[in-house]
Amino acid sequence: MTLREVANLAKQGEGLHIEFKKKVAHPDKIIKEVIALANTDGGYLLIGVDDDGTVSGQRYVDEHVFLLDKTIAEHIKPKLIYEKHILPINAKKGVAVFRFDKSPSRPHYFLEEKKRRSFIRVKDRSVQASKEVWEILKKQKREQDVFFQYGEKEDVLMKALKEQETITLKQFAKLAMLPRFAASRILVRMVLANVLEIIPQEGEDLYTLKLKD
Repeated sequence: MTLREVANLAKQGEGLHIEFKKKVAHPDKIIKEVIALANTDGGYLLIGVDDDGTVSGQRYVDEHVFLLDKTIAEHIKPKLIYEKHILPINAKKGVAVFRFDKSPSRPHYFLEEKKRRSFIRVKDRSVQASKEVWEILKKQKREQDVFFQYGEKEDVLMKALKEQETITLKQFAKLAMLPRFAASRILVRMVLANVLEIIPQEGEDLYTLKLKD
């Protein structure tokens, strides 16, 4: 990794695969960005880059890297593997690049008040993963085909999605007269079977028909 490559990444702006941080003042807040990148499609966390993409660097960047390394090792479960590069800009300042692959160990999380908190990347934001996203990430690792039989409730869902582009769990549960947990199970199973696509949101996730390749 070179400074030119860092500058090229910064020019792209923050997005699905790139997050900027000027410094690591609160590493416990930054780890949600780390988790989101690893849980989604991988990407880069740049330390020493301003919000506008200016590669201004950070004093004592080694200390910022040490602090983030320590926080990742102590708080993110399961263990997360990643690459990092520290690049000097001048005698006083440097930048750090953390590169995360789409993790084979996802979903990663940290504990807060004994509850698992996991995140995924949505465009240029990291949002908390719903119970359904968690289940999908966990089961996708098995890389096995998922089959199911269309029943009355699935038929209700498919008819609804022919009339409207998206549906939420709450809407489906009400439409099919199902308890939330049962509606959730159907939606997760149909996403895993590549019939539906989940569109994570900060509020309620949206579900839509999966486009055929």
